[in-house]
Amino acid sequence: MTRGFPSTGFAIFALVTFGVLLYSKVLLSPLAKIPGPWYSKYTDVVLRRLWLGGSKTQYVHALHEKYDMETHTGENLGPVVRISPHEVDVLDVSAAKEIHSVKATYVKAPWYRTFATPGTENVFSTTDIEFHRRHRRLLQGPLSETNLKVFHPVVQQRVELAIQRMKEETNSRGATDILKWSLFMATDTVGELSFGESFRTLESGEKNEYTKNLETHIRTGAKRTTFPLIAKIGLYIPIPGFRDTTDVVRKNIQFAEDSLKRYQRLVEKDPENPPPTLFTKLFKGEEDEVLTMKEIRDEAMIYILAGSDTTALTLTYLIWAVCRDPAVKTRLAKELATLPKGFDDRDLRHLPYLNNVIDEALRLYASAPAGLPRVVPPGGATLGGYQLPAGTVVSTQAYSMHRMADIYPAPETFNPSRWEATTKEMRDAFMPWGGGSRICLGVHLARLELRLAVARFFIEFPRAEVSTLEGMCDEDMEPKIFFMMAPKNKRCLIECR
Repeated sequence: MTRGFPSTGFAIFALVTFGVLLYSKVLLSPLAKIPGPWYSKYTDVVLRRLWLGGSKTQYVHALHEKYDMETHTGENLGPVVRISPHEVDVLDVSAAKEIHSVKATYVKAPWYRTFATPGTENVFSTTDIEFHRRHRRLLQGPLSETNLKVFHPVVQQRVELAIQRMKEETNSRGATDILKWSLFMATDTVGELSFGESFRTLESGEKNEYTKNLETHIRTGAKRTTFPLIAKIGLYIPIPGFRDTTDVVRKNIQFAEDSLKRYQRLVEKDPENPPPTLFTKLFKGEEDEVLTMKEIRDEAMIYILAGSDTTALTLTYLIWAVCRDPAVKTRLAKELATLPKGFDDRDLRHLPYLNNVIDEALRLYASAPAGLPRVVPPGGATLGGYQLPAGTVVSTQAYSMHRMADIYPAPETFNPSRWEATTKEMRDAFMPWGGGSRICLGVHLARLELRLAVARFFIEFPRAEVSTLEGMCDEDMEPKIFFMMAPKNKRCLIECR
């Protein structure tokens, strides 16, 4: 006769005990009363699957619509939803301002470390407040509006060449792929400003090895952030599905090192008058005003990543949206016709409708509209009417902030005129660059590129229209959002006239 519990009895007992403990933990969780799908209390599997498919951001937005707690009409979105056992998403202007304040009390969540290139740390991915503070202080000078003037000729040259290549492709193909040329323009620009030399993709009309590797790195980013441990192991052991990531990481690191060493030799050869880059002063400053070669390499790599796709994607959606609306296009072209011959960015900064068009594109088509996870600080916090314990991951996403109907009426409509009567609420909810102490360093460079590119495009092609060649349609432009938003079919054909 067997003593004690039979094996089946013990299994049932263990299972019931586990279930009771799990259920009790869920019921007693400080997040238990926050609305959300039932499974978000137990697992983040659904969230991970949607992230891999590029639809997590839209899913979270749909949850805010579903759990609307004010009118139940979908006009006001529910301010807080639970999206996983330990994470909530907040859609509230005052809460967003608290989370993304200059005080930096809500630090970036550990997720950002999985987003970074393995073996690197940079101003974007770091969760270390002191590291970020020091690097930002050293990096922000050249990117200020005043200091960017020295780089205007580089940006202008790249924009002019992009317009020329668009014209040539239209003549031979009947339409031009705005996404392709916008990406080449932005990548060549930030490459020259970071490494002292352009990637010359505009000249060749093709991606070089570095930009191909960069594309692979971006494409596999969802896998790295979803399965960070596997991605880390994949650096040392070949793992199917992660091998491409490992190879491109090594190649891109080597490319960045070689490029910066070439530039360093130029600085040493003529220290008084080296070709200007965003890192020039960091090569020759005082001891506490420089970064190591590895630190500069890591920052240059994130500059290329953050400064290419982001600008190119917003520019692509902007041109597409304007070309679909004859009234907007006509009004923009009319304003641009007032510019003097040989205009520069100083003239563009004072064109109200041009800048309204850019702001509206940044609202509706922000290139990085996904959630920005932060960690609730010690002592907890009250956000959106809910008490959240310390350690809770709390996200805000520009995609939803920019679609609050009580702040932006008819939020899905591309309407630049809404910015003619800007309210405080509109400004406070507007976060295409993030916010607070972690706001994008390149905001002024991105706006400079957008102003010049949009102005030159619609001066050159005032009658441009969305093409229907090669089956191009609105479905091509449906967004896939991982961290950045891109057209589903990775193209945008425009007939330049």
